[in-house]
Amino acid sequence: MKPLLVTFAVLLAGATPAHAAVTLRSGHADYGARIVGGKLQSQVKTGSTWRDPSDVVIALGSKARHTLPKRTFLGAKGTRVWMIPQTQRAGVIWLGWNTESLTSRQLRTGVTWTLERASGPGRVAVFQTGSFGDADVLFDSGRSRPGSRTIALGTHAHGNWAFTRAGTYTMRLKMSATSRSGSSLSDTATLTVRVR
Repeated sequence: MKPLLVTFAVLLAGATPAHAAVTLRSGHADYGARIVGGKLQSQVKTGSTWRDPSDVVIALGSKARHTLPKRTFLGAKGTRVWMIPQTQRAGVIWLGWNTESLTSRQLRTGVTWTLERASGPGRVAVFQTGSFGDADVLFDSGRSRPGSRTIALGTHAHGNWAFTRAGTYTMRLKMSATSRSGSSLSDTATLTVRVR
């Protein structure tokens, strides 16, 4: 093979397709898991489209700013945070979690969702607010073990995603489950959130 052809072949072998990140600022989206090609995959769903989390950026602006009305695990009364709310708010992305594409024909168990680590200028917490205002905390980057939760198959739920300072955050999230045949399945992905 001539040197020019060798160089061209090497370039082709090392080439990777370019993926333009999609920035989500409003509307409805879910962080979910699906079985694709026999493997568990973490994906972000918008409408009927599923995307790799590495191709998604969640953007929070001034409409996501929230002042704590009382002291909570996030801080003192009057503390400012940015929040993806549990209930939909105009102009803010409404991010939930979703296992509706998974069935008991595929898995023996629900999906265990774990925040392995988070990095950013502040603290990250994902929690649901109960009927009496108590916080059911799924994840909290302020703890030595940020958190893990098993989500039943067929679930579609929403919670509050709180960020305590402006800047860029990355959340390393792991999904794991047991297949119908008894095999362990897992996938780890990173979700990026930009807060202004």
